[in-house]
Amino acid sequence: MKPSGLGVEEYGRLSACRIATEVNAGRLSARETVAVALSRISDMDAELRAFTALWPSFAAERADAVERQVRSGVHLPLAGVPLALKGTEGATSVQAVRLIEAGCVPVGTTATPGRGTRWQTWGHTDRGPTLNPFDSSWTPGGSSAGSAVAVAARMVPLATGSDGAGSVRIPAAWCGVLGLKPTNGRLPARDRAGLNVGGPLARSTEDAAAYLDAVAGMTTRSTLTAPPRALRTAWSATLGFATTEARIAETAYAFLSRLADAGAVEIRDASVRLVDPAPCWQALRRSPVMDTQARGVKAGNDREIERVLTRCDLIATPTTPGAPHGHQGPGEAMSVALTWAFNISGHPAISIPAGFTASGEPVGLHVVARHHREADLMALATVAESLNSAPPAPSAPAHTAPR
Repeated sequence: MKPSGLGVEEYGRLSACRIATEVNAGRLSARETVAVALSRISDMDAELRAFTALWPSFAAERADAVERQVRSGVHLPLAGVPLALKGTEGATSVQAVRLIEAGCVPVGTTATPGRGTRWQTWGHTDRGPTLNPFDSSWTPGGSSAGSAVAVAARMVPLATGSDGAGSVRIPAAWCGVLGLKPTNGRLPARDRAGLNVGGPLARSTEDAAAYLDAVAGMTTRSTLTAPPRALRTAWSATLGFATTEARIAETAYAFLSRLADAGAVEIRDASVRLVDPAPCWQALRRSPVMDTQARGVKAGNDREIERVLTRCDLIATPTTPGAPHGHQGPGEAMSVALTWAFNISGHPAISIPAGFTASGEPVGLHVVARHHREADLMALATVAESLNSAPPAPSAPAHTAPR
């Protein structure tokens, strides 16, 4: 397949929803779009190593099938959208099957961590580790490592991930894209404990909403708008137990403050005091039947989250307590410290690009909503996207994050 008409750079600027609009209208062919996507991957992936396998023949067949459906009058919400699939899921997961039914065209599988480390914030390929597009000396996060890199580098506009402890949100934060963990139960769990749920990596809020509609039967995209009122938001840099680096907390809080200035949130003086969920998460991974200690941790944290979300609409934290680490590993740092409590509780959560530290490290703002309130997260992400498209005013005051 050789690209024609649509340029590689122009393709990189298109969202998934824009591609689908053009394909459905007959102004762009699915075959052409996929050819350009594979051309861009060929140009970029030798260096970044986001993909573990490419499927040009299968992609061409799927693109032709999409074009036949469109010509017959079928409207596909994600017609012709090149899709990267997390390598541990491939094309057989529920989310992949439903995205393909919606018109997506899988182009290949993406890197996940290899064997030999207990930390999962990296990606393995037979060509070497996956590189962070901001700095090759950093890992991209994980375990949905290659999916985040493929989206951040504009090789594809949409990729699948799965999140059992932060595996969508962490790479989203470190690669500067959007990463959503839906409410547990929106999709069949990927593990017997029910911790691991599929979610999208995307650059566009509308694309993430289209993903939700396709895989969970929601109507998020058609109702996508800024919050009708400021969402009451409890800020916590540590959730009461994590060791969060000051520069990460300050960057995330500064972006939350910009959202407050835009009228999207009202930052409340509300403490969030969880117990470190590590023993509970680890016990659940061993067996859905928890021991006494794990049950106690879960019950206490569930009560505290419920207490906060009764008074507030959202809980906000940094996505990770630290910056992207090098390929040698995170040391003793727990990159999942601020995310995995919400895999246990099942609340929906999103990582939104929140800018960079003074040293240029990407930071994510992690926002948690009440069960089944993904719409609140999408509404907030809509405002965040508009802020990210325009730099803050030079006179904006510095914000120091409360601990």
